[in-house]
Amino acid sequence: MEQLKVSTKSSPNSVAGAMAGVLRQDGCVEVQVVGAGALNQAIKAVAIARGYVAAGGIDLVCTPSFADIEIDGERRTAMRLVIEDRLRRPIDQHAISDGALEEFVARESVASEVDGAQTNGHRLN
Repeated sequence: MEQLKVSTKSSPNSVAGAMAGVLRQDGCVEVQVVGAGALNQAIKAVAIARGYVAAGGIDLVCTPSFADIEIDGERRTAMRLVIEDRLRRPIDQHAISDGALEEFVARESVASEVDGAQTNGHRLN
């Protein structure tokens, strides 16, 4: 499962676009955050992403959990959010409106990069 890392500086619109893209490819996405500000940005992104995929009949849900991670040699507690379809059915790649997602991607990103950070395990700033 692809993991997106969100910080307090992450743009909720950019994160939502990345979420929708990963959902389109993999059917689910995991978001990792540390701190209240990062969690706030991630939750806003989930709400925005729900709008991107709703037209395709997808009802996104978010399942939170805690994770112990290490950052710069320090142990921290992170929150992980698994975002997927409520009914856990495979997401049809064509269910996410091309118009909404492609318009966003053209405006906000270049290839697989979002705001200068690749989504595969990298922080979105």
